[in-house]
Amino acid sequence: MKITIVGAGAVGATTADNIVRSELAEEVILLDIKEGLAEGKAQDIAQTAALLGFDSKIKGVTNDYSQTAGSSVAVITSGIPRKPGMTREELIGTNANIVRNVAENLLKHSPDIILVVVSNPMDTMTYLALKATGLPKNRIIGMGGTLDSSRFRYQLSLRLGASPADLNAIVIGGHGDTTMIPLIKHATWNSVPVTQFLTEDKQKQIIADTMVGGATLTKLIGTSAWYAPGASTAAVVASIVRDQKKLFTASVYLEGEYGQEDINLGVPVILGKNGWERILGLPLDEEEKASFAKSAEAVRTMNNVLKEIGAL
Repeated sequence: MKITIVGAGAVGATTADNIVRSELAEEVILLDIKEGLAEGKAQDIAQTAALLGFDSKIKGVTNDYSQTAGSSVAVITSGIPRKPGMTREELIGTNANIVRNVAENLLKHSPDIILVVVSNPMDTMTYLALKATGLPKNRIIGMGGTLDSSRFRYQLSLRLGASPADLNAIVIGGHGDTTMIPLIKHATWNSVPVTQFLTEDKQKQIIADTMVGGATLTKLIGTSAWYAPGASTAAVVASIVRDQKKLFTASVYLEGEYGQEDINLGVPVILGKNGWERILGLPLDEEEKASFAKSAEAVRTMNNVLKEIGAL
């Protein structure tokens, strides 16, 4: 099996590192447009094999999509990262052309490929990849909700003094500071609702801190995060290539689910060898439904920019 990661920046390289360490494929291709960048990072990763004991091979290439031929899964991280003070909307003009070109080139060489989109603004770029390629909807997956849910569990673990592994908590909606919806009423600590252990004020603070999780890191380190995004992406890929049937929040194309049409949004899905295999319906209360509808409206506003700039 072959897996391709397009974009050898911090997120792409960290994703590749996680994938080869986990031996998810015999071969991993790391591709970037910048001469020598992917080759250098691939060699650096490969030189850890003797120490870490993995046998997966990793190869870096500069803009040669023929090397990606036969890939089962490809991860798209290409595009400029969000900088301090930059909104995800501001990324659309630049990243739309990049993501469309990458998706089309991957499909030329691997017609049966499953695409995992990481590029921001993630929901809009996932929607663009779907519309640009014409692939079946189950083979286009936006990673963002997986990362947001991991950050949600982190915030809960701090307040509860719990292991994140013992917490079940998900974030739905758009992958953005104002569009994500941490579902704290549905979160559990080994099946016990976390609301039993947290005051209302603490619940509100956890939600607020989760929603600005990405922006907080961008402010602290001066660029977008990469360790958690890389691990989140690798976890999504693992569930696909190993047919694990794991439940993740991912941005997928909705056709009536959760009351929405013709949009990619984060919802709980089962991931397996066919991509996303089914959407799980959650019993949302009226407040959560309203928040989801508001999130969808915000993402549609960004999607409309694609039409305005001629990307669709």
